[in-house]
Amino acid sequence: MPLLRHSQTLVATLTAALVLGGCAAPKQPSAGNTDARIRLLAQAHIAAGTEVLGTPWGGISGIDYDAQSGQFWLISDDRSAQAPARIYTARWSPAQQPTQPPHITGVFTLLTEQGQPFPSPRQRAGSNAEVPDAEAIRWHAGRQRLWWTSEGDWARGGIPRLREALPTGQSARNIPLPPAFTPTLQPQRTGPRPNASLEGLAFSDDGCTAWLAMEMAWVQDGPRPTVQTAGGPVRITALDVATGQAQQQRAYTPDAVPRARRLPWGPEVNGVSEILADGPHHLLVLERDYSAGAGFGARLYRADLRSGSDTLGVQALQPGNHTPLQKTLLLDFATLGLVTVDNLEGMAWAAPLPSGERVLVLVSDDNFNAAQSTQWLALAYPPAESAPPQHSPACAPPPPGAPA
Repeated sequence: MPLLRHSQTLVATLTAALVLGGCAAPKQPSAGNTDARIRLLAQAHIAAGTEVLGTPWGGISGIDYDAQSGQFWLISDDRSAQAPARIYTARWSPAQQPTQPPHITGVFTLLTEQGQPFPSPRQRAGSNAEVPDAEAIRWHAGRQRLWWTSEGDWARGGIPRLREALPTGQSARNIPLPPAFTPTLQPQRTGPRPNASLEGLAFSDDGCTAWLAMEMAWVQDGPRPTVQTAGGPVRITALDVATGQAQQQRAYTPDAVPRARRLPWGPEVNGVSEILADGPHHLLVLERDYSAGAGFGARLYRADLRSGSDTLGVQALQPGNHTPLQKTLLLDFATLGLVTVDNLEGMAWAAPLPSGERVLVLVSDDNFNAAQSTQWLALAYPPAESAPPQHSPACAPPPPGAPA
């Protein structure tokens, strides 16, 4: 989610000056268990405003890794305002290049179902022209396709969407979401909140299931979090990759906002910014927070999918009518010794280390703000308990008539 748009840009600039100048208050670790085996491997930056392959670099909100080609996929949340909505490819070997930024190898324009670039919000082609707000991207090795989410541009009638695309950016499938994912105003307001909807996306190890995570609670499920209290539960929904049908759903409760703002006005927010499968029964959940003047923070949790009740048919999540997922704190990024933690939004597994440790790569969204940068982090993570199965084309064949 682009936290710092429009009127919040000044807040972001003031915050960055405080943080980068070393004046920010120390960030306190979250309460709970941490996994001491997780360690920092690499950190690199790409400055906001850098021109990359003829496009303005920035807004990187999602990342994934293709083990076969050895390249990363990245998606920008540019709403076609600075350049057409797009995806990038990159190569990075964090163990060998711990301070060198990745090499960006390609850029591809995302296309509508009509085969056209998505229109700019300033140059709408018509009342039905959708302006996307891309937030997550995943590579499905079995299908050789990309999946990506859009929060939508609600001021122009856009709604949360899930799409499948070819590696060239060509549209392959628009995956209908359950009706509850569409916000309503009548007879009362329900569903996702603007700019706080489809933020996380993860494939199961076998590639047969896609998990979709909201950033914050739906309106009927509870309030936004505050410094004093956690917000309402966030819905994480499982879809069948082949059919797109919703199979089950879990509720996840993010933390309260960890720190109060240090400016007299401005946002105090916390929510889910990405998810990632960690074996057949767990999801890694990245919680990202921001408080004006105090800067960004992030914590990594492991959620047990065997816990919690199925909330798919529950219209409004209230205390007593569901059981949320059990979550365990693995890492507070404030403990890594970084000069600053930026707006971390993307998370992916990369090639493992010779030791068997896995490599977890994270990337931040610079909001196209000159006071920020795209922060790349690589963490050494404990080896997998068992070798994960490969994404199977058998469990998720492309639908008849889909683009090859």
